[in-house]
Amino acid sequence: MKKKKNKVYEMVDFFFEIGLLKCLPRTGWYFCWVKTPESVADHSFRMSLIAYFLAKMKNVDAEKCLKMAIMHDIHEARINDIHKVGSRYLDNKKIAKKVIEEQSKYVFLEEYKKLMQELFEEKTIESTIVKDADYLECAFQAKEYLEAGYENASDWLNKIKPRLKTREAKIIFKALLRRKSMSWWKDLKVLR
Repeated sequence: MKKKKNKVYEMVDFFFEIGLLKCLPRTGWYFCWVKTPESVADHSFRMSLIAYFLAKMKNVDAEKCLKMAIMHDIHEARINDIHKVGSRYLDNKKIAKKVIEEQSKYVFLEEYKKLMQELFEEKTIESTIVKDADYLECAFQAKEYLEAGYENASDWLNKIKPRLKTREAKIIFKALLRRKSMSWWKDLKVLR
């Protein structure tokens, strides 16, 4: 007979599991010859903030968008980040749903299961915003890699533009194309 886990131990185990996301690279960038791409956790952090601000711009439930975005790649702790070429041979959504089903058995994670189901279905404005935030974060990363000399990253920018659905995401995308990724700090330098 299997012994029931202590709820605190379940949370601790889950926190260790999601800690793996800090070590998992975003594998699609290998096709641009990026040797040390950002981690899944790095991507999820900026993407979550983008989702939050898009939701605020659109005047929808920003907290829901933020939660959905923070959780959107948790399943990758078990299956890794699978790039688009690999996805051609695997049913990514089916695999992710199975992992999410198992992970949601942890304490407090029923909401995670519901939010991910909503994200996969893409029928709500919040899920559309989170999807746009995911694409936008990739666009920001592509722009940074492009400016660092990874020329193939321009392909990512070209493929992201037509996938954006909200007006707000399209506005941000247009602006990011016009800016240099390091322009934000130029006026902050102290000259002596």
